[in-house]
Amino acid sequence: MKDILIEMNKSIRPNVEFSGAITVNYAGNYDSVVLNTQILDSNELMLFTSLNGKKISSRSSRLFISKDVMLQNRAEFSAIITFEPQKRYEVKFRASIIEQHKEVESDVFFAELA
Repeated sequence: MKDILIEMNKSIRPNVEFSGAITVNYAGNYDSVVLNTQILDSNELMLFTSLNGKKISSRSSRLFISKDVMLQNRAEFSAIITFEPQKRYEVKFRASIIEQHKEVESDVFFAELA
């Protein structure tokens, strides 16, 4: 099993909230997880709407998740992309385990925005 895993639907639609989860199976200690996102060939950002069921409102390409909120080493998030795409875009999600300010493991997931 991977040390960190991103789980979500491979298809994203604009203006429709989507959700995903990050599971950590890392044997060592870690301080946090960082989820970086990029809508490839675009300058647009997504709006993160919740983390573990708690509302947030952060238009960003990065979501910081402290180990303190990783319930059973799992975090669930939701987000929305609010621009109208003129073409299909690939959306890259990269979750990284951070230990003492260093990345120790990561996972990459690609979704399609249409």
